[in-house]
Amino acid sequence: MKISKLTILVITFIFLSLNSQAEIIFDDSYVMQRNLGGDGSYVANFGTTVAFKQPVATMPPALQEKHVTGDGLFEKNFSDDPTRLDYGLGPAYNNISCASCHIRDGRGSLPVINANNEWTKLGQNEAIFLRISVENYVSKTLYGEPTAVPGYSTQLFHLGSYHLRKNSPNTGQAEVWMKYEYSTFQYADGQSVKLKKPLFQIRNPYDLSTDESGQATSRLFKDDVRMGPRMTPPMIGLGLLEAIEQQDILALANRDLSAWGVHGRPNWVYDVEKQKNNFVNVYSMGRFGLKSNTPSVLHQSLGAFRGDMGVTNSFFPDESIAGTPLIENIFPTLKQGVNINDEDALNVVFYAQTLAVPSRRKEYLETDIVAGGKNFKNVGCANCHQPEFVTGKHSIEALSFQRIAPYTDLLLHDMGDGLADNRRDFQASGNDWRTRALWGIGLTKTINARGGFLHDGRAATIEEAILWHGGEAQMSRDKFASLPVDERTQIIKFINSL
Repeated sequence: MKISKLTILVITFIFLSLNSQAEIIFDDSYVMQRNLGGDGSYVANFGTTVAFKQPVATMPPALQEKHVTGDGLFEKNFSDDPTRLDYGLGPAYNNISCASCHIRDGRGSLPVINANNEWTKLGQNEAIFLRISVENYVSKTLYGEPTAVPGYSTQLFHLGSYHLRKNSPNTGQAEVWMKYEYSTFQYADGQSVKLKKPLFQIRNPYDLSTDESGQATSRLFKDDVRMGPRMTPPMIGLGLLEAIEQQDILALANRDLSAWGVHGRPNWVYDVEKQKNNFVNVYSMGRFGLKSNTPSVLHQSLGAFRGDMGVTNSFFPDESIAGTPLIENIFPTLKQGVNINDEDALNVVFYAQTLAVPSRRKEYLETDIVAGGKNFKNVGCANCHQPEFVTGKHSIEALSFQRIAPYTDLLLHDMGDGLADNRRDFQASGNDWRTRALWGIGLTKTINARGGFLHDGRAATIEEAILWHGGEAQMSRDKFASLPVDERTQIIKFINSL
């Protein structure tokens, strides 16, 4: 009896749904998959600026309403004026709302640099900030949690409440300035692509002083300080990524891809929920953050509330600059207790968990796109950008047991010196980055015309992002670069169809 390929795929899918430990699908069926976020995908025949703002379609009305409530809080601008009801911002921060960085729930923007490529000061309209920590230390934790720069924290806040620094109103711990460094990638066929990466400069730190030789000095200027830029990623599909079974991710880490030079591994990180619930072991596998340095949507979301905006909550109750000399300047006007209650905070978490993944657009089966999808696998992109999973059980029923195509393995990979920030984060080295999910990536510019790719937004196009790949992705990058231009274009079209 002849069994069709479709029948085999249906049987495989049923088996996977019943047994989350089964082998993950890894055939060419992913090329034809349209609803990347499972049954709850937002069906988008055309690109639209609100494609990332839709709730998971299969949730009941009551949960849809909860999602909308969380959306309002995600969009809310917090104030640093203690006389206002929306007080809670700061005293040091990088922006005033979640939506200010996650533009329409998508990627953020780098500042506009003038034609002369002059240093430009980061303000409130940018969606990038610097992680900071002290390197070359003996870790006080089992998994190597970053150590804050003394007198600072593990994040550099370039904005501050009006009274934080009386001699520099509205400045945070320091000013951050940016410009670009340019280079050119040359294909063997003679075509070339101009590449850029952002460079950063620190000015006016709050602890600026003059040393014995007359040189300006600050704890930020010491040789043991490491800094790494972070650009906001899109918000879609986070709850589905959270629902992937841990053993399925670890199974990907155990694959032998040494012939490709690929050695993905998980990051084991601090888990605030375990800490709050008095677990003895307060570490979990990281899934979120650019170096997989947070384990859950709650940890990522509420950590960002306190970190990015200075909005304290019961999970992160301490001010972002607690224990530093700067806190003394603002302490009398600080709001006592947490700045956002648990109900509101958890509604925002729910919102982040239940943003739907848009479907591929109606042209996804065009000949060039299908051909590009097959070459996507042939050149090795799918080694890390794992096409398919079936989720396990999640507390939100609509996220459970869904066949999804996120195009990530959620593992760390050494991406080479060209992308390195030289800053360790738990078990992630300065060269390591989590594989970014590609679902929805083709709508990036529709959502935000200035949106960029990679961890610091340096790549303006998919092609630029591919050409920055090194380290474990070097062989795949080289295979891509060696293809004829029409086949390179087909791969880019496929990625843009996601």
